[in-house]
Amino acid sequence: MSRDIWDPEVYGRYADERSRPFFELVARVPARDPHYVVDAGCGSGELTAELARRWPQALVRGFDSSPAMIAKARPGERLAFEVRDARDELPAPEGLPIDVLVSNAVLQWVPEHRELLPRWLDALAPGGVLAFQVPGNFGAPSHTLVRELCRTTWRDRLGDLARDEHPVDDAAGYLDLLAGPGVRVDAWETTYVHVLPGENAVLGWVQGTALRPMLDRLGGDDDARDAFLADCAAALEKAYPRRAYGTAFPFRRIFVVAVKTA
Repeated sequence: MSRDIWDPEVYGRYADERSRPFFELVARVPARDPHYVVDAGCGSGELTAELARRWPQALVRGFDSSPAMIAKARPGERLAFEVRDARDELPAPEGLPIDVLVSNAVLQWVPEHRELLPRWLDALAPGGVLAFQVPGNFGAPSHTLVRELCRTTWRDRLGDLARDEHPVDDAAGYLDLLAGPGVRVDAWETTYVHVLPGENAVLGWVQGTALRPMLDRLGGDDDARDAFLADCAAALEKAYPRRAYGTAFPFRRIFVVAVKTA
């Protein structure tokens, strides 16, 4: 994306829930002692730092297209960050081959990522690992209700953003895309049921993700932004009613770990 629409504070509101898939993904990465690790779409870098802790001898590089996110990142002795688009050439300090390439909840924003993934595999060193996860909930009410609002009440200003598309494949689709001679693929899906606290909990979640293009379009028109968020809140509260224990929010995730065996 060409414009920086990410708000690190809003995105980080549910940091624990958002980080859980990352840790479950990385736990399946079979690399023991990689020399160079890349985090593609690293956000504000907290999880990239976990990669440096897991592999204490590795050089770790994180990149993200959002300057606001990278401004929040904290580099270290073996840990560096930069602003870079996922579609750009991968960072390769001194031509160092990549041993582990991680991408956590980023590729859904890259329409051409199905063409990008084979190129990422090619960039890996022999024995290298590509590990990524993407949300698979684009058919859930958290997305369909917002698209319906864009098509109807907000058609004049947001109608073109209401595309009925599924920007990611399922696990079997990625297996079919990546598996082949010299590549071993482990692909799976998990549906989490997050219990979110507070009022308008699902609205709070999607403000940091699915609603960003709409809020960016409305820009500095505070009245319009408030009205749009109120409409979203009313629709989402019906779909995800608040209980005494919180708001149950089912969230499907798709995971892939591809090992370059030759």
